Amino acid sequence: MEPTILTTERLLLRPFEPADTEGVYQACQDPDIQRWTSIPSPYEREHAEGFIGRIVPDGWRYDTVYAFAVLTRDSGELAAAVSTITRGEGAAEIGYWTAKEHRGRGYVTEAVRAVAHWAFTTAGVERLEWRAEIGNEASRAVAEKIGFVIEGIQRAGITNKGVRRDGWAGALLPSDLGLPSASPYLPTQP
Repeated sequence: MEPTILTTERLLLRPFEPADTEGVYQACQDPDIQRWTSIPSPYEREHAEGFIGRIVPDGWRYDTVYAFAVLTRDSGELAAAVSTITRGEGAAEIGYWTAKEHRGRGYVTEAVRAVAHWAFTTAGVERLEWRAEIGNEASRAVAEKIGFVIEGIQRAGITNKGVRRDGWAGALLPSDLGLPSASPYLPTQP
């Protein structure tokens, strides 16, 4: 897919660029980002360079990962990252982090909502999945604000830094955002 730029009231979302390397490196020094995401720990500059120089462009080129830098429209600062990973058959998984100094402003909720809308209307996604390690309350709060339905706990469902951990799982469907779906959906009737 061609790299895409999205805008919201307060944010600009675009594929990461080489100029974002320092911002990614600095944001990923945060112990909370290292704790709750699968990024390497310790996070070295070469990790940021590899992410931006290889992983991001390859993801867009091969339709495997769509990684967005989330920038504030007023200052242009890197506030967050949101990525979707294709899982096949119309499903994708979404993940995100927020730079420490930008937390508590609703930026990630706004950005994830925009990426979800784009995924459903442009990228062919019919089911957007979210997973987080149990205890990552901030990630769960974002998912629930957007409308993800928490589907349960996956025992040993997340591998983080070589350790299998229990995780929450949820999903968002186009209809949850008032959008049509390409395939009909027949929910189970009680």
